[in-house]
Amino acid sequence: MPKTAAFDFPQDLLDAQAALHKVQAERDAYAEGLPWSAEPMPGWQADKQLHSGYRPAKEDSPGYTPEQAEHLAGLRARILELTTQVVTHPYWATLDGPARIDARSALKHAHEPAVEA
Repeated sequence: MPKTAAFDFPQDLLDAQAALHKVQAERDAYAEGLPWSAEPMPGWQADKQLHSGYRPAKEDSPGYTPEQAEHLAGLRARILELTTQVVTHPYWATLDGPARIDARSALKHAHEPAVEA
């Protein structure tokens, strides 16, 4: 099993966490290009901000196309599947209390390259 800091994570747990990070990044990148509202909505303009003069506004949103909504729903379903796989992994039962919390935090960063001191 690969060792990450003080924890020996099973490879399948590391793989699930890495896949989760990848799919979350894919979802975030995909959502960047979507309209601001899933449903068609009229745009709006707010009052000018007191000290900055900034006036928040949104253009009309055409809403998501059926293809966009389906793709986003697929990404969300995959995220839920991977999250469930990570959270319910039998490895967590081998740890108690603070060690489990520390291990969960370490797993979230296990994919990052090690930083030399």
